[in-house]
Amino acid sequence: MLNRKLRIHAPAIYYFDMVRRCHSIREAARRLNVASSAVNRQILKLEDEVGAALFERLPGGLRLTAAGEILTRHVSVLLQDVERVRGELDGLNGVQTGHVEIATVEGATVELLPAAFKRMRERYPKVTIGVTVQGSQSIPGAVVNGQADLGLAFALPRSSETIQVCVGHFRLGALMAPGHPLAGEACVSYARCCEHGVIQAKSELSVHHLIAPLHKRAAAANKPLLQSNSMELARQLARQQLGIAFQTRIGVEADLARGELLHIPLSDQGGIFSDLGLYARKDRDLPMAVQAMAHLLSEEINLREHQETPSAPRIS
Repeated sequence: MLNRKLRIHAPAIYYFDMVRRCHSIREAARRLNVASSAVNRQILKLEDEVGAALFERLPGGLRLTAAGEILTRHVSVLLQDVERVRGELDGLNGVQTGHVEIATVEGATVELLPAAFKRMRERYPKVTIGVTVQGSQSIPGAVVNGQADLGLAFALPRSSETIQVCVGHFRLGALMAPGHPLAGEACVSYARCCEHGVIQAKSELSVHHLIAPLHKRAAAANKPLLQSNSMELARQLARQQLGIAFQTRIGVEADLARGELLHIPLSDQGGIFSDLGLYARKDRDLPMAVQAMAHLLSEEINLREHQETPSAPRIS
């Protein structure tokens, strides 16, 4: 078996990457299992070669300078390529190892990701996976900057720095308890929901940007009962009839199956859809483990899209 830590670049590259992650030379040295003086020496050497300071020394720790941000993009590309090479070399020996780092929206962690991870574990038990939950708007940056190999996000605009590996179209609906006054409707307008009190997603979540124009036009565009960046909190409030939340069926599959919540499609504009996309950095050769994970995630997204009830035509 090959050594998982394939070191084919100068130590300064790895030391710089660890320092920027830890915001501390001492903590970086501890994680690297080397002396702090060795890490500091490599950082000073890099700064001398670059001709500029890479970190600001602040009371609360180190912070990247503009030069440090530029070098970070280069280092991230280098280290991701090392992971690809390591995966290909392992593949020559029949060793299915590797690591996949995923940045994802909260909804995908409920059923979609666990289903994909289960299949991944069955096929490639030696592959490790890391997951960071964040809002859709910050996920492209995590993919481009090398913090994640793959990103799962809703309703992202096109970008020249990422590629869309897969996409599924999911209808936006109003989440409410079975005992809610609107529970018997086949579909419902946002304005009618406002009459009963709504829970609005904060701007870091993609659903906020889909709902914002409707909220602005609604005759009852009063202040929402609550604004939150937690879809789980919004679901809990909807269960207790403390307001109507809005999202796709992704992330509430179990609640719907148990009858604890209803998902009633919004009728505005003939139906509003949100695209759940799987993203990777453009022009990057993905390691074997990342390719395998991307394939399984794409299958899970496609499966759920096919399960969507075509209650109204999708408006492009």
